[in-house]
Amino acid sequence: MAERRILPVLSSASAVGVFLLYLCCFFPAALSVNVTYDRRSLIIDGQRKLLISASIHYPRSVPAMWPGLVAAAKEGGADVIESYVFWNGHEPSPGKYYFGERFNLVKFARIVQEAGMYMILRIGPFVAAEWNFGGVPAWLHYIPGTIFRTDSEPWKTHMKSFTTVIVNMMKKEKLFAPQGVLSSWRRQIENEYGDTEAAYGDGGKRYAMWAAAMALSQNIGVPWIMCQQYDAPDNVINTCNSFYCDQFSPNSVNKPKFWTENWPGWFKTFGARNPHRPPEDIAFSVARFSRKAVYHGGTNFDRTSGGPFITTSYDYDAPIDEYGLVRLPKWGHLRDLHKAIKLCEQALLYGEPTFLSLGPLQEADVFTDLYGRCAAFISNMDAENDKYVILGTYHILFPLGLSVFYQSARMDLGKADFSNQGFVDHINTTRDSTDYLWYTTSLHVDESELLGNGTYEVLVVESKGHGVHAFKPTAPSKCIWKRGKFIFQIETPIHLKPGNNEIAFLSMTVGLQNAGPLFEWTGAGLTSVKINGLRNGTVDLSSKSWVYKIGLQGENQQIYSPMNNFGWTSTSVLPKNQPLTWYKGRLWLNGKAIGRYWPRKSLSSDGCPGTCDYRGKFYPDKCNTGCGEPTQRWYHVPRSWFQPSGNTLVAFEEEGETRQGSPSRGGVSPVGLPREGSHLRHPVRQLRYPSGVCGSFLHGSCHYANSISVVQKACLSKSECSITLSRGSFGEDQCPAQSKL
Repeated sequence: MAERRILPVLSSASAVGVFLLYLCCFFPAALSVNVTYDRRSLIIDGQRKLLISASIHYPRSVPAMWPGLVAAAKEGGADVIESYVFWNGHEPSPGKYYFGERFNLVKFARIVQEAGMYMILRIGPFVAAEWNFGGVPAWLHYIPGTIFRTDSEPWKTHMKSFTTVIVNMMKKEKLFAPQGVLSSWRRQIENEYGDTEAAYGDGGKRYAMWAAAMALSQNIGVPWIMCQQYDAPDNVINTCNSFYCDQFSPNSVNKPKFWTENWPGWFKTFGARNPHRPPEDIAFSVARFSRKAVYHGGTNFDRTSGGPFITTSYDYDAPIDEYGLVRLPKWGHLRDLHKAIKLCEQALLYGEPTFLSLGPLQEADVFTDLYGRCAAFISNMDAENDKYVILGTYHILFPLGLSVFYQSARMDLGKADFSNQGFVDHINTTRDSTDYLWYTTSLHVDESELLGNGTYEVLVVESKGHGVHAFKPTAPSKCIWKRGKFIFQIETPIHLKPGNNEIAFLSMTVGLQNAGPLFEWTGAGLTSVKINGLRNGTVDLSSKSWVYKIGLQGENQQIYSPMNNFGWTSTSVLPKNQPLTWYKGRLWLNGKAIGRYWPRKSLSSDGCPGTCDYRGKFYPDKCNTGCGEPTQRWYHVPRSWFQPSGNTLVAFEEEGETRQGSPSRGGVSPVGLPREGSHLRHPVRQLRYPSGVCGSFLHGSCHYANSISVVQKACLSKSECSITLSRGSFGEDQCPAQSKL
């Protein structure tokens, strides 16, 4: 696809626009409405509508945040809030449904209604979304004969059952368009199935057609869509998901062009750099088509992150950040674009387009309706040079717009759950009830088998992920992770003793696979354990009898819950003036699961450009930040989870204090909006504009080289700080003739 910097130009009273977006679910009308579509757009009560949608996944925030998030999206120019429906959150066990707290879908929809906005409901019920197991409940994988997302009767039966539950609940609440009140106006079935359909052969084609027919049989009176479904039937609209969709066309001339996902950033994985998408590039893509996905990413609370290795933060570099605060300049940049697009609505939806060539690398798309209202999109594809055009007014077109850890301990695993000859699969055994599975066995060694003379044996372990602690006799344990390579081998020296030797492994997962063909069959856990260096050669323990324990004792006992009165013991001498050191584990505040923490650094200090050039096509690694830094340092603890006093933070630390490396000081930094009565005004004495771009501004004429380190030393981890403007604070005065106030 050609990249373009585009400039919307208005001619006449009202004009510009782009295309439509994405249809599915709710309406704030007091009366029932009729929702249809033609080749140009969605039609509501006979009028074509251009709507801008913002994605907010309700379980990734807490209910106390929902009104503020919706209000910020509306202020940013959105008409519509859209969200997936997360099956494994709503049906944690077969036939047992949950719609409380973060999963209170109806409450979220009512908040959207009260804000006077529409809502899109993406039922799926497979959602991907970097969510654990793609949103599908793990129990479904263990129903005999089930294969996800194909012509499998158990899968189709449970998928239809859950879809019907959601539809009937919304009908009961009168949330569909023909019913009035919120009026549902569009729904989605399946998600991006066209990208994987071929892997399932004829069964995949049959399933896609069945899913569409099943959705239509719900008789909700609003259109249905299927994302990335290139063979969608005539009465279901196929849509586009991508960074750019202006070249997309639906599979029928009678269907409008809908863009269901325009990613404003990208998700993060532990140990990777932080992706960043410049607002200029998003604006280019939105102006070419006009719709965004993930307006607010939120947080993968508890164990909901998928991947594997997707971070607890699902900030996504979105216009509203993880904490519910607007991200500038991205939010403001897109808000202004949305305003311009809305001015173009009539010309865009009712006018016929005309293409104009303005030069070898310049062009214009002009829409003019019957009343003479005109909207023009002017593009410059020259990567180096500005161009000047006259179209009613004078305009300048800028170029091309548009790790290894150690620990030693003696384990008390508690009572074993079962034993088995050989290895079992980690995920099939835990069934997503925990991240952890113990593998334990014993080996009897005669003294004559030991080489002696200070010679160590070597433990060789193979695993298909995601990580493993190896607890072995008289030597530190070892844990290894390989991001992006879940199958790995570790070799570590051990010292066996004559007689019985117990060897234990704690296998760990960090989020289950969430997408791809047959993703539910991706396994984890040990595949081979051998010991080299004995007099009789290599001993293979893989086929021995192994004892298994699912989860950890404290996890099973829920010692993090305020309702449980477990005794806590402290060391005889409490540490003083020592930093809080975290390596990897999980966090709870007052019994509510914050999620996994892991301040793992990205593997390389390279790959982060000092200046991000938004020109040209965007891809997730183009504008990385945070090279050589922890992927996630800060963890979102919602204000509504705090009590006035007596708050309890529980941290389960996997690695412990014997891990090699430098600790970092911990702290809690409250983030929030100004409250009523706050001081929000201050006189401006001087106004100057910085040179450069956000994240890489140029130094001024009076720059102190050590100013950043001085500010960091004085202000990091503090709620407020002050710095004396003196030569003693910053060193030699670089510009004595200039005032420092």
